[in-house]
Amino acid sequence: MRLFAAVLPPDHACRELASAVDRVRSLPGADALRWTPRPGWHFTLAFYGEVAEETVPELSERLARAARRTDSFPLALRGGGHFGDRALWAGAEGDVGTMRLLAERTEAAGRKAGIEMGEHRRYHPHLSIARTRRPHDLRPYVAELRHFAGSEWTVDELRLVRSRLPVSGVRGEQPRYETVARWPLGGAG
Repeated sequence: MRLFAAVLPPDHACRELASAVDRVRSLPGADALRWTPRPGWHFTLAFYGEVAEETVPELSERLARAARRTDSFPLALRGGGHFGDRALWAGAEGDVGTMRLLAERTEAAGRKAGIEMGEHRRYHPHLSIARTRRPHDLRPYVAELRHFAGSEWTVDELRLVRSRLPVSGVRGEQPRYETVARWPLGGAG
């Protein structure tokens, strides 16, 4: 299974972001980007890649422990940015320190469960909204997102998500995401 640990924004936060994304999508050249559909919006905390089914119970146990050890925290979608000239994202504001701690704990859970995690990089909270295979000037879209400020919510759960990659070959088909398990943070449960 192709798995990752994630935080999912609530419906009201997605509605607010959708309004901002609609404005960005109206800009010249936006049709050259592959836009992530709303059901795919999430903050990836740790990406595990292909995980053997027999590893999932231990990973789940370790993620449950990480969730219990991490208090719920406030977060909001704010602004945006880009990685190079191929990925556009919405940013986060609030207790990003606790979010980074949760990301570190979910990465450690993967390592301790025997998953090869690759090189550790400092976590940067972002929610991918568009990608492109060809280099594209993303600065106008980031400028449009600069003043976006969603309302705050409380992150109170951690999810283990399965990603099913497109297999049809149909242009524009997107991955499908399914929650495999979820755990309340700290005392949220």
